Amino acid sequence: MPPKRAAATASASASTAKKAAPKATSTKSSTKAKAPATKTTTTKPTTKSTTKATTKTTTKAPATKVAKPAAKAPAKRRTTKKAEPKEKPAAKAEEEPIVDNDAENAKESFSTVNTNPATDASSQNAESQQTNMTTPEPEPAPANTSRKRKAVETVAEVPVAKKIRVARLKEEDKNKAPTQKLHVYVFGEGSSGELGLGTAKNAVDVKRPRLNPHLQADSVGVVQLATGGMHVLALTHDNKILTWGVNDQGSLGRDTAWEGGLVDIEDNKSDDSSDSGSDSGMNPREATPTAIPSDAFPEGTKFVQVAAADSASFALTDDGLVYGWGTFRSNEGIFGFTKTIYVQRTPMLIDGLKKIKHISCGANHVLALDSTGNVFAWGSGQQNQLGRRVVERTKKEGLIPREFGLPRKRITQVACGSYHSFALDNSGNVWAWGLNNFGETGIPDNAGEDDAVILKPTKVDSLSGKDIAMIDGGGHHSAAVTEDGDCLVWGRLDGNQMGIAMDTLKALPEDQVVKDEHGRPRILKVPTALPNVKPASHVSCGADHNIAITKEGKAYAWGFSANYQTGLGTDDDVEVATMIDNTAVRDKKLNWAGAGGQYGIVTAPAE
Repeated sequence: MPPKRAAATASASASTAKKAAPKATSTKSSTKAKAPATKTTTTKPTTKSTTKATTKTTTKAPATKVAKPAAKAPAKRRTTKKAEPKEKPAAKAEEEPIVDNDAENAKESFSTVNTNPATDASSQNAESQQTNMTTPEPEPAPANTSRKRKAVETVAEVPVAKKIRVARLKEEDKNKAPTQKLHVYVFGEGSSGELGLGTAKNAVDVKRPRLNPHLQADSVGVVQLATGGMHVLALTHDNKILTWGVNDQGSLGRDTAWEGGLVDIEDNKSDDSSDSGSDSGMNPREATPTAIPSDAFPEGTKFVQVAAADSASFALTDDGLVYGWGTFRSNEGIFGFTKTIYVQRTPMLIDGLKKIKHISCGANHVLALDSTGNVFAWGSGQQNQLGRRVVERTKKEGLIPREFGLPRKRITQVACGSYHSFALDNSGNVWAWGLNNFGETGIPDNAGEDDAVILKPTKVDSLSGKDIAMIDGGGHHSAAVTEDGDCLVWGRLDGNQMGIAMDTLKALPEDQVVKDEHGRPRILKVPTALPNVKPASHVSCGADHNIAITKEGKAYAWGFSANYQTGLGTDDDVEVATMIDNTAVRDKKLNWAGAGGQYGIVTAPAE
């Protein structure tokens, strides 16, 4: 689950699950107390340490169990809005205090780093990594949470060696960064700074798209974004990496210590229409888009892409190198960032990766595609999302990037769901692996069964011949766009994740839908086109909500909306894919969408 969020289920609630393929289902909580809606889906291992507000909770009668998914929901600092405890998580979710490297040790160890340009690359790399080394320890018992959040303790900034000698690529072989500057519109839950609107009290529940004033196209010039469970990264035209949102486990890559104190969020709630700028109880250094200091990277480093997991972040350079920071979480809590580093609070070079062309993140795992068509995976592999066997005794080996069972030198695209993964090859085949409790991989063989996983990369026959242009995964569902503009959906549907009317789904043949003992549809086994979203050009899946963009530049959203993450102005679930329409975006030709844990972002090219 995301950082203060445990995973991304309304990718924002807390949930955990058992090892290997979590057995629990997801739970939606709701409240009419302006608090983030929390959905708990089974396997999501992480829960964040801070809770900002209390809320009344109403619970619908739990739906009958069919499959116990393992899912993770971004742990929220506030409680949510609508909930329907569908299935209780198999493992108890815990709130964990912020874990950090010891500041004194960090200072002392860093004093040995050699920044001499002539220093040998390998030795310098090793030393720079040691600066953030912490021996993994059992996580402390969860502290009691209160409505007020304590001020963040000051953490020493640990610099990174400025000079690292790497093999330089020829100009024609280098990755190219996007150049189109973008208008950035945000909506949904913002109590943890996810929307990047600063600390104004009207930055908490944003019901419809709002232009972010801190990311103006003419002055800031964002060219690419990545949405995590409860944090966001943006790459600018002048090579800066901006971050905002939750920083409990270092996912922002910079010091956000704030001594100003935080105010009870319940005392500062306001309606979306308010223009007041009162304190909302957020840390301004988390809630305001801010660049990672340039001296955190070697001089001359140029970035082409950023990517976000739940509690970790990554940046790809033009030379095909990958930098990362934060941590991965497992079913038991914080898992670690490398075999020797528990929480990495500043950017570090990821060993073993070169000539990488693209990065994709799930909740707690990463895929990296290189220029030769090979794929590397690392992170937590308890749901087989790494495509290779991970056993308890050697589970830390999962933190080392490695190739696995995909065809070598044939992969053209990779994508991740929260706990499952996809790859497209140069023959048009789609490969999938990982958690499959709700048929989210598109492979229906064991959909609906407890602990269902696809152990190794397997061809998805249901997508054969569909000419898939792009694909994405959510908590327990997935979506894809074809070359012809169809937006296909499949997987879990009992939270309106499919965007198709329930009556239509009930009428489908039994070989296409899995129903519970009461005859209610639970899983759509066959990729099915949305009837009213065409021609589609892009789709993004959150934990339980989705946003698609058409070639005409219109955005459609559907699914869980207890925190207004659909951008449609409602906190009720949205059953059918519906166009997002307000004055901010009505005349814009939108080109991209990101579905975070409990929020959404859409962009439009600047004129």
